[in-house]
Amino acid sequence: MENLIYLDHAATTPVHPKVRQAMTIYFTDYYGNPETLYSAGIVAREAIEDARGKVAALINCDPSEIVFTSGGTESDNWALKGTAFAHQKKGNHIIVSQIEHHAILEPCHFLEKHGFEVTYLPVDSGGLVNPDDVKKAITPKTILVSIMHANNEVGVIEPIEEIGKITKAANVSFHVDAVQTVGNYPVDVKRLGCDMLSASAHKLYGPKGVGFLYIRKGLRIEPLLHGGGQEGKKRGSTHNVAGIVGLGKACEIAMTEMPPAMESESVLRDKLIKGVLERIPITRLNGHPTRRLPNNVNMCVEKIEGEAMLLCLDMNRICCSSGSACTTGSLEPSHVLLALGIPVEIAHGSIRFTLGRTTSEEQINYVLDVFPGIVERLRRMSPIK
Repeated sequence: MENLIYLDHAATTPVHPKVRQAMTIYFTDYYGNPETLYSAGIVAREAIEDARGKVAALINCDPSEIVFTSGGTESDNWALKGTAFAHQKKGNHIIVSQIEHHAILEPCHFLEKHGFEVTYLPVDSGGLVNPDDVKKAITPKTILVSIMHANNEVGVIEPIEEIGKITKAANVSFHVDAVQTVGNYPVDVKRLGCDMLSASAHKLYGPKGVGFLYIRKGLRIEPLLHGGGQEGKKRGSTHNVAGIVGLGKACEIAMTEMPPAMESESVLRDKLIKGVLERIPITRLNGHPTRRLPNNVNMCVEKIEGEAMLLCLDMNRICCSSGSACTTGSLEPSHVLLALGIPVEIAHGSIRFTLGRTTSEEQINYVLDVFPGIVERLRRMSPIK
């Protein structure tokens, strides 16, 4: 993968060399089961608790409020299903936004089949949820509101603090999908006012297959996985020790590397947006122009298909996506772009560049040199006029 220009960090990030180094010994030397009482197990258990402390420090909570999972999808499923079944005697109403990740929307569809009612709130043309809409949607039967911190496709940052104040006043549990923000954008669960928060290691330069769910102390939630007594009897399953160590190390590194990365990414993001809009006609930026993640550039290039752009960019060693990595293989237009009011025929021409900590100005200049020519060639060939 030499000379590859990787601009799909919203899909996944490379494992940080220090993370990889920290994990290695838990595959080789310290492979004991942390539930055992002998020394090899104790070493593994201590490593898990050390990682728990590092995760908690990054999002400003108590270590006991962190429960390790297999990733963002499990954490999101657990937050929704665990809350729904724990509070179904109180009510059966859940509120989410129309632009949530499928890891939220699909559990909602599942719960609807089991007697729960779900309100899907609209967003404005910039992708923002109106906090007043949340307030108006809450009923005496509402048991959960789940709104993502930042959208994985268009990068818009939602007004989570305002929504958190509304849910607290209404005594309704509030979950935040922060998979795109933890380790890449400041996250403070106390400031956000959430009761639960999901994250995944592979989005912040950690390994795949591990994540966490923050559960505020005292909150009642049913386990998603029943089995052993791991994670304070909240989640059965033998711990992924190496993965958890990697997640902890990634969170520790983010404390120092995230601030300068945000600054450099935002400068390069704006350079890329400006360059594309100036050099490629009938192109639009998707999502709020300023209230967006520092690394996110999502655009619609009219009169061509996003998949064609991806393939041509790949032939020029540039990796990006046409939306969420979980739906790239689908021929359906992005549900997020449609919720923003973008017509279907234009939404099909979407492309997403997401920058990372090692993205350079030289790489952005290369994209701006190559991309306009690709678009011009594809438009000449396109049947869409």
